[in-house]
Amino acid sequence: SLMEDSSCSEDQPEGPSPVVGVGLCDSAPLLWRLQDLKTVRRRGLVGALLGSLPRTPRQNQRLGRPLLLLPEEEKLLREEKAAGALPGHNQLQQGFEEEQQRSFEEQSVLALDDRKSALLRAMTSSHTGESVTMALRGRLEALDHGFTFPRSAMAVQLSTARAGLSYCPEARTLLQADWPIREQGGPCSDTKYQVFRDLRGRGFYLTSAGKFGGDFLVYPGDPLRFHAHFIAVCLALDESICLLDVLAVARLGSNVKKTVLLCSPAPDGGVRYTSLQWSGMA
Repeated sequence: SLMEDSSCSEDQPEGPSPVVGVGLCDSAPLLWRLQDLKTVRRRGLVGALLGSLPRTPRQNQRLGRPLLLLPEEEKLLREEKAAGALPGHNQLQQGFEEEQQRSFEEQSVLALDDRKSALLRAMTSSHTGESVTMALRGRLEALDHGFTFPRSAMAVQLSTARAGLSYCPEARTLLQADWPIREQGGPCSDTKYQVFRDLRGRGFYLTSAGKFGGDFLVYPGDPLRFHAHFIAVCLALDESICLLDVLAVARLGSNVKKTVLLCSPAPDGGVRYTSLQWSGMA
């Protein structure tokens, strides 16, 4: 049977959405900034939170940033020119080193001024003798030529209240909508992406269904409010499938009270859906 009338309506945001910044950790697409998480959620993309919460790190019931995107979610954002690549490690490292050098030079000047001020206070003290004053004057004159500020004494600012990329204007200015993230190819990924795009276009929300033996869990609305109705299994239209695999996935879907969908992209650009429900065997 075909899901002809199961499309779910949802309000789409009006106007152009802001560009989200995608950072790659090895091959995993991650979103770090809070505004980016809100943007993709408004687009109906769910992802999966991976990070621990700063105040409760020793638990895994509630997780925080970063948000891991499905490959299909990343590809959809790239296709809609709604995502850009965050600055790479080399760019961030170079910017950090330049900032550290500027800070070192500023602190060197301040440390020299502070040392001179201390010597001048000692010279003008009423308890300082003539011989000591002459020695201090010599040290003061030598400071301009021989003062060295050690890097180990440099103060380093640690951003704790607003740590992360969310409040990094330098990173935000490097984002552009037409930056390519990366190309994803292969027959399997293309099949899954066509199914993902079609179901998302019908208004469904999708998450990974690895623990249910499928490719996607399909929700009629936001997963925070609804249970998944379908387990989507993506297959090429001419791909053969073992009968035992069909029985296994149908039985699994029945046990978790979900309908299994065999999803196959058609040559005309659409997707053909076949639903499987367990009814027992004689």
